[in-house]
Formats: sequence, structure tokens, C-alpha cells
Amino acid sequence: MKHFNKFSITKLILGFLLIFPAVVFAQTEFENTLDYDETVGSPKATLADVKWVSGHWAGEAFGGIVEEVWTPPLGNSMMCVFKLVVDNKVRFYEICAISEENETLILRLKHFHANLKGWEEKDETHDFKLVKITEDRAYFDGFTFEKVSENEITLYVRISDDGKTEEVAFNYRRM
Repeated sequence: MKHFNKFSITKLILGFLLIFPAVVFAQTEFENTLDYDETVGSPKATLADVKWVSGHWAGEAFGGIVEEVWTPPLGNSMMCVFKLVVDNKVRFYEICAISEENETLILRLKHFHANLKGWEEKDETHDFKLVKITEDRAYFDGFTFEKVSENEITLYVRISDDGKTEEVAFNYRRM
């Protein structure tokens, strides 16, 4: 059995103290969103696990009114339309879908200007792989749905702008 002297134990403790905060901060940088890990993959899930997202939802964000309408599961997907209205003018729209694929879920999204011209290229979407699912939360890569109550949900989305990433909460009430 190897014996540690006082110097080697001190080095071990110092090394741990230098590494441990980096691990803790990396895991808690964002309070409500998680990162997808290719080595772990997505958990098994079906649309039944997120059917509580269905409904007409409205709230406030980005200095205006945000509205989302999620359809119930049909054809292995749930569809959503989103709009942001500021000063009584549409700023942008989104079309989203949560689909069942390979025994799990994936969230896809496209943005559109007020005139319905797309932000992304024709065949491009933002894809968010499922990271974790619980009874009242669905964690996609950087995008979380939380069921607060039957009439309230919160979406947490990581948004990057000018090299800075922040987690934005969208608090919705059922319409």
C-alpha cells in the first residue's frame, strides 16, 4: 500500500480545490437548462410525456407580448406557432415541432420575420435533442419546458447574442 506524505496530500487537496470549482460552475452555469451529451444520448420518451404543453399560451418577454399555440399530439408530432408583438407590431414568428423519433423526442424550430420571410436557410432548422424528462419538465439541449400548474408553463431558452449567452424565461398563462 502506498503511503502519502504531508506534501503529496497537500498537492492532492490543492489539485482537487482547483478543479472542483470549475466542475461545479460548468454544471450550474445555467439554472434551468441542460446541455446534450453525445456520449449519453437522449432518454426514451414519447409525446405522452409532454402532452401537457398543448394549449394556447401568452405572456410577456422582449418588451412585448409573446404567444404560443401548441397542438395536441397527432402524427408523431406536436406543432407550435409563436409570435412576438411589440408596440402592436409583429416582430417575428416561429414554427416549432416536437417529434417522436428513434424512441425519443426532438424539438425543431424555424424563425420568420413579420413578412414571413425565413431567418434560416430553406432547409435549416434549429434542432434541440432531448436531454432529460421528468413529470413536470422536458429538458432539451438549451431549451426547457416546465409545467408550473395546469394553467401556467415556463419555457427557459438559452439565447446567444454578441458572444454572450443568457438563459431567458418565458412565463406563460393558458388563454
